[in-house]
Amino acid sequence: MNTRILVAINQGSLGDTVYDRLSEALVKGRLRPNEKLTIRGLAETLGTSPTPVRDAIMRLIQDQALEQRSLRDVRVPLMTLERYLEIVKIRVELEGLSAEEATRKASTKQINSLKKLIVKNETAVNRQDWALATELNQTFHFALSEIGEMPVLRSILQRLWLQMGPLLAGYYEFGGGGMTDHHQQLVEAMEKRNPAEARRAITEDISGPVDGIKNYIMNYPDDADAAARASLKYKT
Repeated sequence: MNTRILVAINQGSLGDTVYDRLSEALVKGRLRPNEKLTIRGLAETLGTSPTPVRDAIMRLIQDQALEQRSLRDVRVPLMTLERYLEIVKIRVELEGLSAEEATRKASTKQINSLKKLIVKNETAVNRQDWALATELNQTFHFALSEIGEMPVLRSILQRLWLQMGPLLAGYYEFGGGGMTDHHQQLVEAMEKRNPAEARRAITEDISGPVDGIKNYIMNYPDDADAAARASLKYKT
């Protein structure tokens, strides 16, 4: 596991902090599908004892964000096609609502912040910095529920993105494209105060990569090392 994704925490911080750190790594795509995690390795990286790490992992297994294949084998799941398509349907509805509310409530300052975020995201994509690009993409999506002042919806999206973060990161890193194609359209809809147009933009943003991600899921290698090799030849 790439230990740079996590920053050491104080000994006084326990299970909740470890859970938050691992959740953030999953949501932002710092972990990849099929990546193996070890309690000892995480405890050393975070500067804690194994107990809070074990507790956090068990919570994430209950969240279906991690899976335990054996006593010593905990991994980021390989998402099934059926689960992915179900999550897409849910995201279209929830993030569509989020986009509508953000369009109604956004200030000029908030809209300008989204524009700056798009520029940073496009720069990261052009540099093929997929870790940063995926994180900025997630930040953009979550910003809509924050601008729309919908904390309950934001909490629901957090649980969905625990599963989606690694999948999206792997897809874009292995050849997926069009990460920000519809973000500018959404911001333009916000400037015009057109909630319906904003919903269409986020719907297209979520639905656009479906065929490519379906192909990615159906052809995903059996192990992480093979996945890295496959990145050289994977095409959407």
